[in-house]
Amino acid sequence: MARLTMSYDRGDFDAALPEQTVGACLAEAVARQPGVDALVSRHQGIRETYAEFGQSVQTVARALMALGIRKGDRVGIWSPNCAEYAHVQFGCARTGAILVVINPAYRPRELEYALRQSGTRLLITAEAFKTSDYLAMI
Repeated sequence: MARLTMSYDRGDFDAALPEQTVGACLAEAVARQPGVDALVSRHQGIRETYAEFGQSVQTVARALMALGIRKGDRVGIWSPNCAEYAHVQFGCARTGAILVVINPAYRPRELEYALRQSGTRLLITAEAFKTSDYLAMI
């Protein structure tokens, strides 16, 4: 069996990679530029500054923890791109949960397989996408 090793490629530049979590990076951005746009979802008519986005992410992180999600737990998201997707993505990072991205085109059997294989504890989903009624499929 092949042995896994830690590695990364920093590219051809002189700046060092930051040793920082995604959550810490977001907190830094919020503190540095709270009034600057962080998220724009044109099709939803949503625009959030870094301060607003940071608050939305904090709300999601608290909700995940209230549901019993802890560091290392897997949280699935079955949704097309939307503002809520970004909130969940960063909320998971804030709590240390692992985000499991489920293809929005999956049918019920594919969804079931992905959830079982990944060990997803919680599934967050849109109601529907195109011709797929996610809630009915679940």
